[in-house]
Formats: sequence, C-alpha cells, structure tokens
Amino acid sequence: MNKKTAIIHDWLVTNAGAEKVLKEIVDIFPDADIFSLVDFLNDKDRLEILKGKNAKTSFIQKLPFSRKYFRNYLPFFPKAIESFDLHGYDLIVSSSWAVAKGIKKNKNQLHISYCHTPIRYAWDLYGEYISNLKQPKKYIVEWTLKYIRRWDIKTLNRVDCFIANSKFVQERIKRIYHKDACVIYPPVDVDRFELYTKKENFYLTASRLVPYKKIDLIVEAFSKMSDKKLVVIGDGTDFNTIKKKAGKNIEILGYQPFETLKDYMQRAKAFVFAAEEDFGIVPVEAQACGTPVIAFGKGGATETVVNWETGLFFKEQTIESLTDAVKKFEKIEEKFDYVKIRKNAERFGKSRFKHEFKKFVDNKIEKFFI
Repeated sequence: MNKKTAIIHDWLVTNAGAEKVLKEIVDIFPDADIFSLVDFLNDKDRLEILKGKNAKTSFIQKLPFSRKYFRNYLPFFPKAIESFDLHGYDLIVSSSWAVAKGIKKNKNQLHISYCHTPIRYAWDLYGEYISNLKQPKKYIVEWTLKYIRRWDIKTLNRVDCFIANSKFVQERIKRIYHKDACVIYPPVDVDRFELYTKKENFYLTASRLVPYKKIDLIVEAFSKMSDKKLVVIGDGTDFNTIKKKAGKNIEILGYQPFETLKDYMQRAKAFVFAAEEDFGIVPVEAQACGTPVIAFGKGGATETVVNWETGLFFKEQTIESLTDAVKKFEKIEEKFDYVKIRKNAERFGKSRFKHEFKKFVDNKIEKFFI
C-alpha cells in the first residue's frame, strides 16, 4: 500500500550507527519526507544517508551556536519535536534514541518507532550524568532530565508499534515504557568486509574515543600486558587522555579511512570491545572479517557474538576481567574457525534488515488502514 510517509530522526550531524539504520529506511521509503531537530550533514554523508535530500528541521537549527552545541538545547527538544506539523501524512516512521518517538500524530496516522534505546541519559545513565556535577549545574541538569522523563512517558501513546534494535533494548522498553516491542536487528554492511584467514600477532580496538566506549580500560589493560601488541583506531574527546595511558606496546592511530580500518580488522588476531552497547555494529564488522571478538558480556554484544565459537566474553569492565579473557583467548585461539565466524556475521546483513522491516510495516499498515 502506498502511504504518504514521514521519517523522523532525532538529529543529523554525523554518519554513525543510527544513520546506517536511517539510510536503509530511506531506501525502503524513497519518497518520504525527512524531519530532524537539526541537519548539519556534510554533502558526502547527505548523499549516502538521505540520497541528497535535506531534512525539514526545527527551530533549534537556527539557534545561536547550534551547529556545535545543539545538545545544550536539550530542555527545548520536546517542544522542538512537537513543533513539526505532520498533517497530511498517513505513515510516520521514527528512528529514535532521544525524542523522535514523541512526534505529534492524530488517530488516523500510524506511527512505527524504531527504538535504538529509550533516552539513556534520562533513564539508565541518569546517575552517571549527574554524579560528578557541581551546583548550580547539577540542579539544572537534574531538573532537565526529570522533565524529559515525564515527557517521555507522557508521549508513549503517540507510538502505535515499537521495534527494538536488540533483545537488550526490548527488555529496556518493557521495563521503562511497559510496552512490547518486536526485535529487528540493525543493518550491518557485512559485504564491505571480506573473510581473511591470515591473522597476525596483534589485537585491535576501534571506536569513537568517548568515555562510555571504555577504550581507556582496554588501553590500561594492555599496558600491563607489555608482551601483547594493541592497535587503537579512532578519535574523540578522550584521545589525549588515552594516548597518555598507552604503553610502548600500544599503537594509537587516531581516525583512519575505511580501507585502513578494514585492513587492520582483517589481520588482527582478535577485536577487543569493552562497551555496553544497545547493539554494537563494529563487533559484527570484525566477525565479517573472520576475526574473533573479545567483548564485555553485557548488552547487544551477547546477541551478536557466540561465546567460545566466534569470540569470548569477560564479565566485568575491569582490567583484571579483560586481562583474564585475553589469557583464555590465547590458550584456545587456534580453535576458532574463521569461516564460521564470518558466517555468524552474515545473519545481520542489510538485505535481511530491509526484508524484516518492510514486512513488519506492511503487516501493520494492512491491519491499521482497513
């Protein structure tokens, strides 16, 4: 059924995991209009994600310094997302990890929300966000996050169907929203990564260098294992801090183009992943190269890595736990079947996502518009 469609995305500033999902949704609905709080994509990313389209943006786009500091306008996000007029659309598809799911709709519109997570800094990470703040900033942040939480719950009736990007997020949606959600894993472009079986004697981690990714933990652990080489690819706010912690056995390469990242990913004896992610695309990309993954055993990684078959888990985000996992890995590394690891990654491909997503939407449309 052809329905006039609006796609809502929280904000467009980079080409990260959520934007890879958005790209596939835009492919499924090429005639849809796209709405976002702000749109600061460069031309290359705009062409790749939005097929060259510009998103319709909110008033935050024009506020002072919004290009660099739009997140500082968080208290205005609810009003901004509610400011979009979607009269005339039949189908609303939101790609939401913040406020996109709170878009206003009427009873004749079907709203399907692909939920990357309920707003983490307002819910699960609330304590972390306010613990190190001093007054009066702490009071302002506390007030803002409590306001966001109230609004987040109040707007639940604006969503007709939730899709979660993992079982981990499905559980969080149930716990916080008391709503059921279907799980459709994000699309991973596994075809960009080829199987490579000639592994070399080094470990790899690659990520944005920001606190929750726990790259500092990986670097500290390997600094204590001076006989093991670690390569770190990525840039971010923690770059200088991490570089200072790195021992002589650790190579910090900063940002690298895709071909360089893929080359290291193919040759690494194992990929190390210490974050608690909602899904986590990079561990799947590593497995697409046939590379085993040593991952923190919580979050989305537990759904993409098969313990003892395509990688190993460590139980705690501590130096000791990670070090122990590396030692266990080296005792059994010759038993890993690189072809089987690649096969596991293929479960998360792009065509699978498109098929599952379109089938889900078509089914809901058929039932809703009768």
